[in-house]
Amino acid sequence: MTLKIGREVAAMTRMTPGELQDKFAEVFGEQPRSHNKQWLVKRIAWRLQANEEGDLSERARRRAMELANDADLRVTAPRRPNDGGSPTNKTPARFRVDGRLPMPGTVITREYKGRMLEVTVLPNGFEYEGEVYKALSAVAKAITGTHWNGYHFFGMRKRGGGQ
Repeated sequence: MTLKIGREVAAMTRMTPGELQDKFAEVFGEQPRSHNKQWLVKRIAWRLQANEEGDLSERARRRAMELANDADLRVTAPRRPNDGGSPTNKTPARFRVDGRLPMPGTVITREYKGRMLEVTVLPNGFEYEGEVYKALSAVAKAITGTHWNGYHFFGMRKRGGGQ
């Protein structure tokens, strides 16, 4: 980059976006679609440098046109099929199953204050005394009246860690 272009770029960094748009129109002969200051400075600097030092050779231009003609270029993104529904993802959600939990149907037992507690593991929760709870901690809270970590309350430590 020559000293003259360097000075112009330095001056452009102090310009407002409106002034840069006017400069872009002067250099390119059309109004820019962007109001982004950094983008305008880069594009104007590129054009000034190309004008001063020379643009692409004719051979390079022909080759670029050949490549562009051979490529399947898409100007806009493909439209989503309109099925009347919402444009949300319709794949089913996958839930991570905690490795500390036994298979559904298993009965977890624990003695608490002289009573033997039995909790059945369900595919989507836990059953205790005829009620279904979403979390093992909710079962422990229903039993004790205070918040407990359900895995800790029922003695179900991490896999491989021992008890």
